[in-house]
Amino acid sequence: MKIAIIGNGNVGSGLANVLSKTKHEVRTYGRADDVANAVNEADTVILATPYGSAVEIANQADFTGKIVIDVSNPVTEDFSALQLGTTSSAAEAIAALVPGASVVKAFNTIFAQHYAGDLKLAGQPLQTFVAADDETVRDTVKTLAAEAGFEPVDAGPLSTARQLEPLGFLNIQFGYVLGKGTEIAPRWQFSA
Repeated sequence: MKIAIIGNGNVGSGLANVLSKTKHEVRTYGRADDVANAVNEADTVILATPYGSAVEIANQADFTGKIVIDVSNPVTEDFSALQLGTTSSAAEAIAALVPGASVVKAFNTIFAQHYAGDLKLAGQPLQTFVAADDETVRDTVKTLAAEAGFEPVDAGPLSTARQLEPLGFLNIQFGYVLGKGTEIAPRWQFSA
């Protein structure tokens, strides 16, 4: 699979580092790069940008037939609240901007600092919650996450992003506002 990561900041470059260890071809692109060409050549596009950049990016390329993974958390500029939540999500808003694409919410609860390590906390793989309306696409992203070293958790349809984004925001609050640091991540325990 050819993966284009739009955004070469901490999250984008971190994901590129982790995903480049898989069998997939991974490239990162910044603002100055040709986004239309990057999207055209990719099978999967990861939007590793702030949510506010989504409209601009959506207008630069044709995402028809692509898997688009949104890793954003729609936080306000001062990180005090979410811009969207409970009745909509950044992922659903992005899906409306890129008709013809299969949008997936994943990787939004992982701090960028984890990408430099082994993707584990207390010896257990970090979980990433994967939500998408298309079950086949959801399975594709879960497989990609597992290949990279995550424990993928099926989170159901894309509307579940309405809960995943507040979970990402809570992680940010614990990590930065409440001083718990970035060596944390949410985890669900499931009985066998």
